[in-house]
Amino acid sequence: MHNKTFRLVVILVFTMAGVFIVDQNIKTLFVDGWRYYTECVDLILVYNKGVAFSMFAFLDEWLKYIQIVMISGILIYILYLKEVCYAFPAGLILGGAISNIYDRFIHGGVVDMVYWHCGFDFAVFNFADVMIDVAVVWFLVLNFKPKLCKS
Repeated sequence: MHNKTFRLVVILVFTMAGVFIVDQNIKTLFVDGWRYYTECVDLILVYNKGVAFSMFAFLDEWLKYIQIVMISGILIYILYLKEVCYAFPAGLILGGAISNIYDRFIHGGVVDMVYWHCGFDFAVFNFADVMIDVAVVWFLVLNFKPKLCKS
């Protein structure tokens, strides 16, 4: 395996594993009954049957399989690009996505727990969702500042 490809795969795999492990451990706390309430943010257990803001919940069982196809496409594309600078944000996205899909198979929906309700109600989300958002911003920065991605 070429050195650049090896670095990409190592970064990708360790990032994915790290996000998955951290996210699943946090979710286990809430599945096991832990809760915390404040004026602005509640840490509660919610099973989300859809995606962001419960969209596409009507797809039911099909949603997790559609997401597996999408994740596979992202993984193949990142490996095809062979750009090491994309490995970490791709690992964040894939680790978060795999963790959320794992929830769909194990719990019947994604385990969400952070509920913002200070001034307005916001969607309930989890650590994996935050990592996916961070990765999307990271990809946008790399897209608009291509010089940051050195070969």
